[in-house]
Amino acid sequence: MIPSSEDNATATPTVVINNLRFTYPGIDGHPPPGSKPLIQDFSLTLNPGHRCLLVGANGAGKTTILKILGGKHMVDQDMVRVMGRSAFHDTSLISSAQLCYLGGEWRREVAFAGFDVPIQMDISAEKMIYGVSGVDPQRRDELIKVLDVNLSWRLHKVSDGQRRRVQICMGLLKPFKVLLLDEITVDLDVLARADLLSFLKKDCEERGATIIYATHIFDGLESWPSHIVYVAHGKLQLAMPMDEVKKISKLSLMRTVESWLRKERDEARKVRKERKAKGLPEFEDQVDGTRVIGDPARPVNNGWAAGRLNSTVAGEENFVLSSNRVIRQ
Repeated sequence: MIPSSEDNATATPTVVINNLRFTYPGIDGHPPPGSKPLIQDFSLTLNPGHRCLLVGANGAGKTTILKILGGKHMVDQDMVRVMGRSAFHDTSLISSAQLCYLGGEWRREVAFAGFDVPIQMDISAEKMIYGVSGVDPQRRDELIKVLDVNLSWRLHKVSDGQRRRVQICMGLLKPFKVLLLDEITVDLDVLARADLLSFLKKDCEERGATIIYATHIFDGLESWPSHIVYVAHGKLQLAMPMDEVKKISKLSLMRTVESWLRKERDEARKVRKERKAKGLPEFEDQVDGTRVIGDPARPVNNGWAAGRLNSTVAGEENFVLSSNRVIRQ
């Protein structure tokens, strides 16, 4: 649990995670037998005004945690509470824009054409931004200025960074209480990123909003977060105010996080080496669709979409799902 500041000591927490445990389901909707949880024993409490930096190596579980908080995965209602409610079961959190999740890119899958195809429509940025109803004109104008959005941009002609600016602008038009950011600034240039972070910091200080920001880019972040959370292998390793982190480590934020990740990597390499020496599989069983070398193949729920030819059972190329079994076409 993150200690509260004096100003927020009596505030009602906006985000409460209590012993979160999560495993991606198999093809039958249940976790595969013997699979280990991707997220386990994870607890965290954030108060109004907190700006939390979520750090960890690739595959640590950061995106999964943010998606659970954003109501995209179902867990027990007592495990995750956002503003006192379950994000998955209480859809009014999202529809009212009190809870906002921004992650990934505007992409889609086109049947028999390709995956991760950028959303490219011959439509202006102005039409998209002004098409959002119930927006404060002053906030909209400020966001357009902060992100330096040209309203005449046509989305089928802009760059990835410009398209991202429009996405962020639309996502922040309505004032949020809790904002979840998953690598959302990766396509932005230095100026756009700095101005956006300043805007978000002001939102927290003036309106008491709470932000959880997962990123691998630490330039210019020294004074931005109020708290930092470090995740490794789906478990909480550290959660404390930035002031405390600075007392413990005299290094910069980037060097501090780098030292954590290097230590984690070295320990993981040591474990793999020991397992290999004992004749065991190099990696332990995963729950994200991969499997240990030598383990029997098992069906996994890797998503179903028109035209998708991803294998569901190892060694096969095209399967369809019936009501109670997998049938080879």
